[in-house]
Amino acid sequence: MPDSVLAAQLYTVREFTKTPADIVATLKKIARIGYKAVQLSALGEMDPAELRLVCDDLGLTICATHISYQKMLEDPQGIIELHNTYGCKYAGIGGLPQDRRGSAEGFAAFAREASEVARKLAQGGIAFIYHNHSFEFEKFGDRTGYQILVEESDPEVFLFEPDTYWIQHAGASPAAWLRRLKGRAPCVHLKDMANKGGKQLMAEVGEGNLEWPEILAACREAGTRWYIVEQDTCQRDPFESLEISLRNLEAMGLR
Repeated sequence: MPDSVLAAQLYTVREFTKTPADIVATLKKIARIGYKAVQLSALGEMDPAELRLVCDDLGLTICATHISYQKMLEDPQGIIELHNTYGCKYAGIGGLPQDRRGSAEGFAAFAREASEVARKLAQGGIAFIYHNHSFEFEKFGDRTGYQILVEESDPEVFLFEPDTYWIQHAGASPAAWLRRLKGRAPCVHLKDMANKGGKQLMAEVGEGNLEWPEILAACREAGTRWYIVEQDTCQRDPFESLEISLRNLEAMGLR
């Protein structure tokens, strides 16, 4: 496979993935748009083996997931087996558990605990990735929560899935953080930020104000492989939004 692959985060089209029939129809649309991979998130119930077969038939790699952290804690072997069924290496969580937020101690305790979980997953060949929002950039003394996660976790097994919009939303630099996470950011969430009527809105990649040449250069420096397009909230049909982002990224030289 190429060094970098464009993927669609299915959370973007979560309103169209509630039943097995919906999921199949949605995956067909994603493949027709031109994506080569997907991240699984917010799906209705579907047999994992059947889902893998559908993706294989459509030429879609399941590159990553978003899974409950509680499930990782309680049944790491089950997570390993599920991801082996998917043919997927990266098991991600969507953010810090609520009870760990709001203090440096909470972030640090999670970093240590999740590192232990990540080691168990790594024994089965599965890598743990952490997806951020903007709350992680609250400062506790001289460090942000995100810094604490980076510095207090095991860099060999605790990996990251930086989200460009949310880092920018926090007032930080996506490119700077990607460079800081060199070797620890195999997956990245790409979404843009637009300012309309004084409000910050999520936008298709290339349709907002983020500095994409710098961000994509930082991704390459960081060793990112999976460039995952996500848009939590779309101003138009979400499939159209995914296609706009894909075409713009292709014009920037990604495939």
